[in-house]
Amino acid sequence: MVSVISLGGSIVAPDSVDRNFVRTFSGLIKGVLDSDPDQRFIIVVGGGGPARQWQAAYRAINESEAIDDQADWIGIMATRLNAQLIKAVFGDQCTQEVVTDPSAVSAFVGRILVAAGWKPGFSSDYDAVVLAERFQAGTVYNLSNIEQVYDADPRTNPDANPLERISWKNFRALVGEEWIPGKNVPFDPVASKYAAEIGLRVICAAGWNVANLEALFTGKTFVGTVIEGESK
Repeated sequence: MVSVISLGGSIVAPDSVDRNFVRTFSGLIKGVLDSDPDQRFIIVVGGGGPARQWQAAYRAINESEAIDDQADWIGIMATRLNAQLIKAVFGDQCTQEVVTDPSAVSAFVGRILVAAGWKPGFSSDYDAVVLAERFQAGTVYNLSNIEQVYDADPRTNPDANPLERISWKNFRALVGEEWIPGKNVPFDPVASKYAAEIGLRVICAAGWNVANLEALFTGKTFVGTVIEGESK
């Protein structure tokens, strides 16, 4: 069985690398692999704080907030650095090079495959959706620094409510249609559109909650938000 994880850069490197998180997360994944010989993971890594810092520097130096491919490429390079770290941590369990073009992957060798950003126009979430389709995984586990999706932005709306489930139609109404480099949303709008089209399920959960992740990966009750289907 192949499970696809979209691992948010916000928990790998919120500012600099969170060594404790990477150590704990990799230990959890290794434990799941040890307990289930049929399990394999594809881990797609985001850019996190460094991506946003370098993008902000680029815009400040240019004295422009214009959206262009250069800001996207800066973020993509941050994802690739983070992904190389994750690949190295897994050692012999990840024998392939970091994937930077999910449309060109012809095989998955070993127990873990690590991927990073691809090209401008979307985030690494989109790469996770492409790889889930390629390797017939019905679910993408989207791990970030938030526990659940809310019906409004809790940073600006104190009455926002967490959701256990939401349809793709309603989720896409929350996040919009447009991708902006560095945009901070639970799941990339471009990836969301494609995931809805192919009938993929996405589960959003907090990556820092190790006990909850263990429950998530072993089929037990977990805290998170399931995104799938249409409105009831």
